[in-house]
Amino acid sequence: MDFLLLTSSAIVGAALSYLFHRIKVGGYKRLSADILRTAEQEAETMRKDGEIAIKQEQLQSRRELEKSLSLEKRKIQKEAERLGVRESKLEDRVARTESKMAELEKEKKLLDKAQKKLENAQETHREKSLELTRELENLAGITGTEAKDKLLKTLADDVQNDAAAIKRKAIAEAKEKAKTEATRIIGCAIERMAVSHVSDAAVTTVVLPNEEMKARIIGREGRNIRALEQATGVNFIVDEVAGAIVLSAFDPVRRHIAKTALTELIVDGRIHPSRIEEAVANAKEDIDQQIKEAGEDAAWRAGAIDLSSEIITLLGKLKFRTSHGQNALDHSLEVSHLMGLIAAELSLDVSLAQRIGLLHDIGKALSHDMRGSHALVGHNIALRYGEMEEVANGIGCHHGEMEPISAVASLCCAADALSASRPGARVEAVGEYIKRMQALEEIATTFPGVDKAYSVQAGRELRVIVLPEMVDDGGTLNLAHDITRKIEEKLNTPSRVKVTLIREKRVTAHTS
Repeated sequence: MDFLLLTSSAIVGAALSYLFHRIKVGGYKRLSADILRTAEQEAETMRKDGEIAIKQEQLQSRRELEKSLSLEKRKIQKEAERLGVRESKLEDRVARTESKMAELEKEKKLLDKAQKKLENAQETHREKSLELTRELENLAGITGTEAKDKLLKTLADDVQNDAAAIKRKAIAEAKEKAKTEATRIIGCAIERMAVSHVSDAAVTTVVLPNEEMKARIIGREGRNIRALEQATGVNFIVDEVAGAIVLSAFDPVRRHIAKTALTELIVDGRIHPSRIEEAVANAKEDIDQQIKEAGEDAAWRAGAIDLSSEIITLLGKLKFRTSHGQNALDHSLEVSHLMGLIAAELSLDVSLAQRIGLLHDIGKALSHDMRGSHALVGHNIALRYGEMEEVANGIGCHHGEMEPISAVASLCCAADALSASRPGARVEAVGEYIKRMQALEEIATTFPGVDKAYSVQAGRELRVIVLPEMVDDGGTLNLAHDITRKIEEKLNTPSRVKVTLIREKRVTAHTS
């Protein structure tokens, strides 16, 4: 019974479970069906909305395209109208050009006819001219070529005379203006220069207190004087001047060292080889110090405070050198000041001008060590020790051996001549003076038509007498300029040379 009860309970439970399951499954199916229907309805709605959006976009794109096409159509229409107007203008221009071409063609035909008439007339005129020329040649007795040459010669003489007159007038005016301005500038520069007019002389003698001192300097068997000559490199001449010893040497620095050492020995009184060596060493140190101080003082006075030590030393050595009796360092300072004054008058670089003037003769300190003139040697030295190209060029061109590259450089030659030619600045040897005067006369006599030449006014004027039958009045001016140019090329004169040409024709007749 219990078994049946349990079995029936299990069967009922199973039936209930199955029934519940079926009910649950049926609910799920209805739910899924509802979900599917809802999804399909939403999908349909979304499809319809998408189609509407696509149609709206297509409609908008179509409107924009139509608008763009309308704009392009209007642009094309305007361009077509513009091209039409331009084509119309071109057609009008072509029509006018064709009309002008037709007119030019007519004028060309007329010109061709006129050209033919002109050629015929020229041919007729040429034949008549030849006929007339032959008749004139027969009447005159000379050929046309001879007449032409004679006419050309006459015209050439007239032109040369006219050119000489114009040249004379232009040169006179230019000289007058240049002379006035140059006189003003040089006058301003010179009147501001306060320097001594006494030239320096190279002192090479040492005065002795007595004859006993001369014997002591000579020493036993001449050992002291030999020691002096060996230590200084200077020749000691004891018998030429009474009461003095003459020092002979090409190097002025050595000569000054010897003089200083000898003066110290005379004052000290002890004269023997070892004391001589000591005195010479002291003198060398003293001279080296003097050279350095002289160079630094000159650089300071000229405003060139940034010079190299080598240039300072070379500059100081100029203190012991002379040129025609003029101290080289004083001359350099004088040229520096003159260049500065002239540069100021001309509104040029004053500092550069003074620097060039100070260093223009620096090559004289080493002229015996390096080949070439002192101007070119100075140019190379300046470049070697760091000077500017303008400074080196001013040094190299102050004797005309280089072309100046600046206006300041060209002043150096003028300032150098001013310093050298002022009264009392230099002492010139008589032999050189005579040679220069002879050279001036020889240069003038080399020109054709010159009869005689005389150098007067201490070589500052050259008077030239010409043959009147070979040189006319117009040719005297050209000859004078040719002579002056040759003098400038051949001679380096310390002052200007005035060339005066004299043309005189005398006729003497006697009665019978």
